Amino acid sequence: MKASLPILPTSVVGSHAKMGWWYLMRQEAEAGRLGSTDLQEALDTATDIAILDQERAGVDVLTDGEMRRMGGFYRSYYGRMTGVRILAPDRRLGEPGYDTHLVPEVTEKISAPQGLGIVEEFNYLKAHTTKPVKVTCTGPTTFAAAARIKGGYRDQKELSWDFVAVINRELKALAAAGADFIQLDEPAYSELHKDGKEMAQIVNATVDGVKAKIAMHICFGNHRGRPQVKRTYRKLFPAILDAKVDQFVLEFANREMAEIDLWKEVGAGKELGAGLIDQKSFYIETPEDVAERIRAALKYVPAEKLWINPDCGLNPTPRRLGLAKLKSMVEGAKIVRRELGWKE
Repeated sequence: MKASLPILPTSVVGSHAKMGWWYLMRQEAEAGRLGSTDLQEALDTATDIAILDQERAGVDVLTDGEMRRMGGFYRSYYGRMTGVRILAPDRRLGEPGYDTHLVPEVTEKISAPQGLGIVEEFNYLKAHTTKPVKVTCTGPTTFAAAARIKGGYRDQKELSWDFVAVINRELKALAAAGADFIQLDEPAYSELHKDGKEMAQIVNATVDGVKAKIAMHICFGNHRGRPQVKRTYRKLFPAILDAKVDQFVLEFANREMAEIDLWKEVGAGKELGAGLIDQKSFYIETPEDVAERIRAALKYVPAEKLWINPDCGLNPTPRRLGLAKLKSMVEGAKIVRRELGWKE
């Protein structure tokens, strides 16, 4: 990144906590009761608020809060693809979960002739803040793992390679538009890949030729604050380090800092965006809580390689809690910066 940042920079993973009216707006849009101008105005306003919340909290590197992604961090984009139709979920009763989502069914070879629209999201973000920014894009494994195969492909692994081509074009377009920090989100890694070597191969193809700093976020699922897979990174490392990314963004806070010691064993000079805020919990961390977690991380990660962020996106977090957590994250980082002799 070109911007000058402090030691222990703070950032977010992607999504920002939604304001209450956002859900009413989505409900009205899905019912067909909003015009295109109405929807655009509402999404612009939601994005403005997400940016302002992060700025007020003092976050160093912002995102647009993913406010335009009305189907979650990736499902909206299936609507921009050919070869995909959306089906009703198999389960509709009871508590919502991973099995109550709408299901993308692939019927033929997929493509996205008009792109995924993330360039437009980035252009709005960079025009509405003077702070450094990061743009996020779902990875091919996560897109493929969510899909049901009806035609065009033998299985989800084969499908994931066509998503590589779609996403690579989007990332190159983002870099051409001026995005210098791009994060690839892959929470579904364990559903299709048996180890880190396979994962690194598909990541490298996805980012091939993309001239930007690349981060990779790997988590265990965040829908309604619930994980989806076994919560360990062990099987990915050290082979995943062959991925041509500059930073790994991983979750630690909600696991009581489990496996942070793994980084000393395998870190190999990569940056670590350490998840030190538990966005799934209603407990609001104090700045000292965050500082304590940073000190724990510094036992295994050099200060110049450590970034501070929540475990995952703030989408499942009520906004009042999300904003308070971000403020504590920023203040906790400042505490440790002072201890390290950094002048604000």
